[in-house]
Amino acid sequence: MEVFILIGSLFLFLIIKLPIAFALGLSATLTALYLGIPTMVIAQKMVEGVKSFSLMAIPFFILAGEIMGQGGISRRLIDFSNVIVGRVRGGLAMVNILSSMFFGGISGSSVADTSSIGTIMIPMMEKQGYDKDYAVNVTITSSTQGVIIPPSHNMIIYSVAAGGVSIGKLFLGGIVPGVLLGISLMALSYFLAVKRDYPKGEKIGLKKSLEIVKDSFLGLMTAVIIMGGVIFGIFTATESAAVAAIYAFIITYFVYREVSIVEFKKVLINTLKTLSMVMAVIATSSAFAYMMAYLKVPQAITNTLIGITDNKIAILLLVNLILLMLGMIMDMAPLILIATPILLPVVTRVGVDPIQFGIIMMLNLGIGLITPPVGSTLFVGCSIAGISIEKIAKSLKPFYCMLFIYLVCLTFIPALTLWLPNFLMK
Repeated sequence: MEVFILIGSLFLFLIIKLPIAFALGLSATLTALYLGIPTMVIAQKMVEGVKSFSLMAIPFFILAGEIMGQGGISRRLIDFSNVIVGRVRGGLAMVNILSSMFFGGISGSSVADTSSIGTIMIPMMEKQGYDKDYAVNVTITSSTQGVIIPPSHNMIIYSVAAGGVSIGKLFLGGIVPGVLLGISLMALSYFLAVKRDYPKGEKIGLKKSLEIVKDSFLGLMTAVIIMGGVIFGIFTATESAAVAAIYAFIITYFVYREVSIVEFKKVLINTLKTLSMVMAVIATSSAFAYMMAYLKVPQAITNTLIGITDNKIAILLLVNLILLMLGMIMDMAPLILIATPILLPVVTRVGVDPIQFGIIMMLNLGIGLITPPVGSTLFVGCSIAGISIEKIAKSLKPFYCMLFIYLVCLTFIPALTLWLPNFLMK
């Protein structure tokens, strides 16, 4: 009965569209009351959930992403990407994907990526003769790179939920899969562009290309600072986030100077709004996870899945299916905190490394962000383009196919994830 109250009340609250943080907190509290556990214990678990030192990196990463998004860095990344891939057929789609790859390495957020890149690229692609639904499809699917390519604050949340998995190794583990995902999407975009006869981009001269590269270099250095500092042991993840935020502030307001320092107030407000939502979800998810552990739900699910089959391939496919289905109905951060303690023991028992599973989970839940009914990135893309979700969902089929094929490769080829962290951080 207590498990039914915990899980059943959560789904009931989600069905009536109660905010996820309140749904998790209320479900945990109702279950505690039924079991006679003092509600003070729930409050204590919520506080403990946000006391982790690793979580201090999140506000700095969010702040750095907000600053760079407001300060013209998106336009510079698009121009830089245009120099590299813009001249081929369907070049604007590839520019869109490559820009998302670069911006994902700065903001670490799929939604931020779509908001910043999409507001520029979707109207531009439509003006150049691309179908509107295709422009949205490219924008939102390429933004899934943002949750894989470091720095991703969702990886930090996973690290905490997984009991302290190395953030540095997680960051390194996301680089190769993130880049290969971008290349896969560019290959698909090129195929569709040839099939639909989308236009080629204009060739950019050498002089102008060098000017664009020079102009975008300082912005791209943000990602280099973050990754280089962590990889070579100069900073912890938290310290690199703080340094990145300071660097982004200086570059945006004193070098590029496209926005006034007065606008920094708006950046701080947006950062605080995002941070408050993230931390509220982390706190209540921690209380919910405590109740699941108290009721031994993770052990029961592990035993059930292993009891169904001991075949590694079948278990991993089943775990992916569970994550995909959950990603369609729940937000990413709470799902990481809830699902990690349940599914990580299952996959480690069949020989999957926690680093690899972290990247697999990021991609699964990233796909959830572009899938109805709760795909926040999907909603943002449709809002920017002024197009219905139903139309986008239908035209996304080839992109979904590519993402699912890539997910299977990521699941069954560990070297894609583990080679780089094992090589650089032995």
